[in-house]
Amino acid sequence: MSVHQALRTPADINMSGWYGILPPPKAHEVLRGRHEADWVIIGAGFAGLAAARRLTQLVPEDRIVVVDAQRVGWGAAGRNSGFMIDLPHELAGENYGGSQDHDRKRIRMNRAAIEFSASAADEYDLQPFFVRAGKFHGAATDHGLAVLREFENHLARIGEPFERLDRPQLKKVTGSDFFVGGTFTPGTVMAQPAGFIRGLAEGLSGRVQIFEDSAVTSVQTGKLHIVKTAEGEITAPRLILTVNGHLESFGLFKKRLLHVFTFASMTRPLSKSEQADLGGDPHWGLIPADPMGSTIRRIGDRIVVRNTFTYNPDMSTSKKQINRIGAAHDRSFQVRFPMLGEIPMEFRWGGLLCLSLNSAPAFGEVEERVFVAGCCNGLGTVQGTLYGMLAADLAAGSNEAMVADALNEPAPARLYPEPLMSIGAPLKLWAMQKRAGREL
Repeated sequence: MSVHQALRTPADINMSGWYGILPPPKAHEVLRGRHEADWVIIGAGFAGLAAARRLTQLVPEDRIVVVDAQRVGWGAAGRNSGFMIDLPHELAGENYGGSQDHDRKRIRMNRAAIEFSASAADEYDLQPFFVRAGKFHGAATDHGLAVLREFENHLARIGEPFERLDRPQLKKVTGSDFFVGGTFTPGTVMAQPAGFIRGLAEGLSGRVQIFEDSAVTSVQTGKLHIVKTAEGEITAPRLILTVNGHLESFGLFKKRLLHVFTFASMTRPLSKSEQADLGGDPHWGLIPADPMGSTIRRIGDRIVVRNTFTYNPDMSTSKKQINRIGAAHDRSFQVRFPMLGEIPMEFRWGGLLCLSLNSAPAFGEVEERVFVAGCCNGLGTVQGTLYGMLAADLAAGSNEAMVADALNEPAPARLYPEPLMSIGAPLKLWAMQKRAGREL
């Protein structure tokens, strides 16, 4: 028997734009009193709800309970850029790619997760939040173009399609002549992350009980696991932890998880005349040639800018930090869309990422009948879905072959000792973002 006290619980500040543009959520249930279940899942993000949905397919008669510290879609799951990327996307690299064999496996697994999500979108009528639009890579400099040529060569070697775009072609899409060229890849899904995750939770609610605003304070493992919150507890023989970086808050993977925030701003709705001044297509998503640059999405009459990574080992940010980085978003927006002038941002927010030094996930059975799926390395929408789905397969003893692939991944590498981490991590991020230059 082990007792895992939660050292921290998620407490995200500032409503994300994705959450804010949705209708108000329906009434929710807080965990109160004592409950029993066959399965308890901690975390109702992409990983947790993928695990829950997969369990409804594998063990449809079992009672499945999901517990989340916040409202569904309020936390990290609803704070990302919404790219469900099928291709290699190595944030620590210079051109997103890795070794050919590893990338082929990653593509196969990412696409399985996308198809799992697609089937959920079909089942629960979530198509408005799940669009197979592909993604653009935009280069702002000649160096960025050279990086994209390397990326294209890598895609050609592994047999993946792409389209090369020049400045006029990218301007036709984005309305901006900021980009000197780019690359289009067709396999990415553009999600409205908060809308998708809230819709998925609602779709599952007939078969899965979901408790929100119910932060887990401790987990006692044993023959029966006991999950406690401030007002209640759940007893179950099987437990799946899908809390990404907060695995460390429960004492798991200590000194192996790197906690990083990234930040985004969303404009107020553009007027009809502003949209006419902008031109371009009404819906698109673009990631920078340099992984540390600015990601841009247009969703009809709004534009989202995401950039800047900070090292936050306490897994929290502040309004001061969000506002300071918001000024950088304004500069990035204005240099790309000068025709729009100083459009105010209606929403600004930060979101927590969990990385490992070797880009490895936290996955597997960490104690008897205690399973984990986390450390998604900046790809929470697709890899959270993947590892949540596979955690359910592993826990239920299915014959899914990708479970072995996931178990064969290395464990997250140990972080450097202090004070190297607290000094070195911010310096590394600063240097990487400095390298991005005009791409930022």
